[in-house]
Amino acid sequence: MTYSVHQHWDPLKVCVVGRSYPPEFYSFIKNANARSVMERIAEETEEDYQSLIKMLHGFGVETVRTQVFDDPEYYVRDGKMIGPPMCPRDHTAMVGNTFYMPAPARQISWDNIRGENWPEIAPPTEEIPQWIRDELKDDHGIDYKKLETATTYEALIPIEQHVREKGVPVYQKNFNDINSAMLTRVGKDLYHGTWDYDQDQTKLLEERQKLFPNYRNHVVNSGGHSDATFCPVKPGLIISLQDIPTYKDTFPDWEVVYLEHQGWDAVRPFLELKQKNRGKFWVPGEEYNDEFTEVVNTWLSDWVGYVEETVFDVNMLVIDEKNVIINNENDLVFDAFERHGITPHVCNFRHRYFWDGGIHCITSDLHREGQQQDYFPDRS
Repeated sequence: MTYSVHQHWDPLKVCVVGRSYPPEFYSFIKNANARSVMERIAEETEEDYQSLIKMLHGFGVETVRTQVFDDPEYYVRDGKMIGPPMCPRDHTAMVGNTFYMPAPARQISWDNIRGENWPEIAPPTEEIPQWIRDELKDDHGIDYKKLETATTYEALIPIEQHVREKGVPVYQKNFNDINSAMLTRVGKDLYHGTWDYDQDQTKLLEERQKLFPNYRNHVVNSGGHSDATFCPVKPGLIISLQDIPTYKDTFPDWEVVYLEHQGWDAVRPFLELKQKNRGKFWVPGEEYNDEFTEVVNTWLSDWVGYVEETVFDVNMLVIDEKNVIINNENDLVFDAFERHGITPHVCNFRHRYFWDGGIHCITSDLHREGQQQDYFPDRS
């Protein structure tokens, strides 16, 4: 079987599912209250992963998971702990029959690109001086942080092994710029999201056209992960959190269902509280900080129930044109699904806003049945 993905509503057959740290991972936290909260979040997160996996298996979908290592110290960089490999889609994409993923951090040609005047350094364990960071960026277009952090690639090793065993070509770059959280595959057309609303769309389009010359490439001004903004569920239907003006050009005559005050906007107060916390979740020793305890306690006591009952996320996983996995119920969405003959399947990922990843983010499709289609044949 040759793996490929041409349209993300074709029947899903093989899918990556992410993984979080297990409860015992947090044994290093001295504060008993903070530790118990993180252990509970870890337990419930894996419960939800298993519910999703069971649902996928029920549809006949094979699953492959990212990996984590037992030692918490392995994930500490510059005194801060790196988040777990929960969202494989943020780093991977199957486009046609080619798999896109980051290059091994320790193989980002460090020895090949190093200048003659560089000192002996072994990233990611040793600090890279600023002048070398500047040289990496200016002369090689490489983000030094990717040299210092090996865990993104290493979490994906089981996925790389799996696709290579299937004979799938693997495309790796010094930095990860292609992923299906920012890329929507609709047959001959590829829709690329923007990181910022003021991003240079012309430059982005030129880059993508060089990388995907056999496709028609388009830019959707999503201002972040496009799969958190809109989801083309099947030909003719889009569920969106924003009224993006270019829909009439990029998806002419398709129905667009707008969900105001949902998704990330609905949990903005919690996100602001988490931002105020300045990342203290992942700074060992900061679990004594009152802000840390405030955030984790507020999340469990106030926000989890609200998110389970109220907040709908367009970050949906399409199984095929008649079945979609979603996180919650929504009358507008369900009415649209009924009009289009789609059955929704609720699989609540309770801590998706705590971890910054929904059902679509925590998966990545490796193979879908079907050949490439052209939904807009009038385009040149």
